[in-house]
Amino acid sequence: METIHLTKAEFLKRVCNYEANPNEWKYEGTVPCIVDFYATWCGPCKMLSPTLQELAKEYDGKIVVYKIDVDQEQDLASAFGVQSIPTLLWVPMKGNPTVTRGAMMKNDLKKMIDQTLLK
Repeated sequence: METIHLTKAEFLKRVCNYEANPNEWKYEGTVPCIVDFYATWCGPCKMLSPTLQELAKEYDGKIVVYKIDVDQEQDLASAFGVQSIPTLLWVPMKGNPTVTRGAMMKNDLKKMIDQTLLK
């Protein structure tokens, strides 16, 4: 599967409706996901993007990779405290998400997927 670009409305349906449940994290998906907060002008984001594409295909059916353009979805980025990009939100099926900031190497991303999302 390819990475999927989301708007705020789609995020509320597919990932977490934090407006309806402001005090509780409730994941709406059917498989774990990674949410990539990025910008088109960001160098590290451009370096990370092909790797996330590869991982989306490699882990097809096991995880979903969503992309949020912080310039187009400023409210969403603000709601999750995104101050630097790329920021990745790692969302397991149960429990709260984990956040990492900055570009990561593919082997580190795979380790996070295996240990955080698919454990």
